[in-house]
Amino acid sequence: MNYKVPLKDIRFVAKEVLDMPTHYSKFTRGKNAEPDLVDAIFDEAAKFCENELVPLNKVGDEEGCHFDDGVVTTPKGFKEAYQDFVNNGWPALCGPAEYGGQAMPESIGLTMMEMMISSNHSWSMYPGLSLGAIKTIHTHANDNIKERFMRPMVAGNWTGTMCLTEPHCGSDLGLMKSYAEVDDSSAEEGAYKISGSKIFISSGEHDLAENILHIVLARLPDAPKGIGGISLFLVPKFLVNEDGSLGERNGVSCGSIEEKMGIHGNSTCVMNFDEAKGYLISPPHKGMRAMFTFINESRLGVAMHGQAHSSVSFQKALAYAKDREQFRATERKNPDRPADPIICHADVRRMLLTQKAFAEGGRMLNMFCGKQVDISLSPDFTDEERHHAEALLAILTPIAKGFLSETSLEATNLGIQILGGHGFIKEWGMEQEVRDARISQLYEGTTGIQGLDLLGRKILKTRGAAIKPLMELFDEFVGDNRWNSHARRFKKYFKKWKSLTRSVGFKVMRGDMDELNAAAVEYLMFAGYVTLGYFWSRAAIVAEEALEKGDGDADFYQSKIEMSNFYYDRLMPRADAMIESIGNGAESLMAMDEDRFVFLDV
Repeated sequence: MNYKVPLKDIRFVAKEVLDMPTHYSKFTRGKNAEPDLVDAIFDEAAKFCENELVPLNKVGDEEGCHFDDGVVTTPKGFKEAYQDFVNNGWPALCGPAEYGGQAMPESIGLTMMEMMISSNHSWSMYPGLSLGAIKTIHTHANDNIKERFMRPMVAGNWTGTMCLTEPHCGSDLGLMKSYAEVDDSSAEEGAYKISGSKIFISSGEHDLAENILHIVLARLPDAPKGIGGISLFLVPKFLVNEDGSLGERNGVSCGSIEEKMGIHGNSTCVMNFDEAKGYLISPPHKGMRAMFTFINESRLGVAMHGQAHSSVSFQKALAYAKDREQFRATERKNPDRPADPIICHADVRRMLLTQKAFAEGGRMLNMFCGKQVDISLSPDFTDEERHHAEALLAILTPIAKGFLSETSLEATNLGIQILGGHGFIKEWGMEQEVRDARISQLYEGTTGIQGLDLLGRKILKTRGAAIKPLMELFDEFVGDNRWNSHARRFKKYFKKWKSLTRSVGFKVMRGDMDELNAAAVEYLMFAGYVTLGYFWSRAAIVAEEALEKGDGDADFYQSKIEMSNFYYDRLMPRADAMIESIGNGAESLMAMDEDRFVFLDV
């Protein structure tokens, strides 16, 4: 079975759970998003994804990218699909109007991104990274740079990359060695010569677009040591003349492409900068602060990577489970046949419902984050409203990225399990979902780093102030629905979250940082389960209200209520185990001397 965009569920979340039509009526960009137009955008986006991207997913996995002396060629059909993407104006959907964009709300673009990732993860990364580059340039570069570089990026004629990692430093960017010197030979203000080597650069070199803009971290000569001495530069593949025309090749080249476990259709490159001309787009030594514009955009993208793979694997596993006949069910479905469909068996349902819970719950979380992105960026909202949205995003971004990337591996592995031996072979495409999903737990900071960001940098460093807006949101929901059983079930775990945060905080305040490290991932996963519980409770209440009114598809609404019950019965109890594990502390983790980890006969 090929992936189909779940438009019915996307519209349920957008219109009924999050009330996006009312949200769009409150700001200028949103007023462009009239309900009929949004429906038409989603319909056409679904057609593009299903007709052009889905057929290329297997092609990209099997063929991969080709490298020949610095030249990278993408798999067959990728370039043509990208040109259709550009010709139909999709890259400009949410771009700023002053640079040729259509200025639709960011939340609409994020929903389309879910469709593209689900259809073809590898292909989606080429335009996906460009969105982060565009936002970074638009937010931090001076007007001259924006006038020169933004319009072709918004149109999709040029693409972008994020250049952070180096061979000797992964997440510890304070160890970075790439450096920048003032380009004395250039008459251009703010021009530098960038030198160094970057690795794991997604979409670093390819044949889809006529130019590539690299967003590069490097050190200035007078930079202090550590992460506080990094600056941010824009380095084009081809130099760009003042009139916008392309000049000669810059001193940036692809040294090789990586042979990866998954996402074979995306070129993951070693990029070498040899006195490449670049432009400073952050204040000197303030590059990490500027780069977080790109990083946070990408974190939300990676959260969608995880959720998308859960959704695709669920669709394929469900189709198989309805068709595959094995053994007799307790209540016979096919009395005239020798066996019943495996969806009748309780254990198969356990796996399918777990996939569905993460796929559809993750969609609600991601689309809610998209709504907060809209608010945080629009001048039409008050300062208080924007700051509130930013505060919610600060907490929800590491949760969404960490939790949905972790659960995606569980969901895609369950997809293989449901198909049994057929899932393990390539023919059915289930094992590709596992391989492609795996990178999401590493991109933009591992799950451990997301946990440390959430618990350490956000919550404990602010003595709980950072999490207050989310707790207030939960409090309001519980108060407004105090008599509803779904809200009451959520309240139980919401209270446990507060208690857990206090207990971990007391341990860390005593100065034992191992306690923070030991708790971080399980705390993040606990937060993820409770946050998805909030959205499942919210969806169930919306569905109950719709059934009471007699509106819409009764079976669809009933499924949301049943899913909320399954989530609390079968998945939410995992959070209790995490409370106990965190409570046991770091002692057993740190007790064993490193020399006692393994004993080998010599």
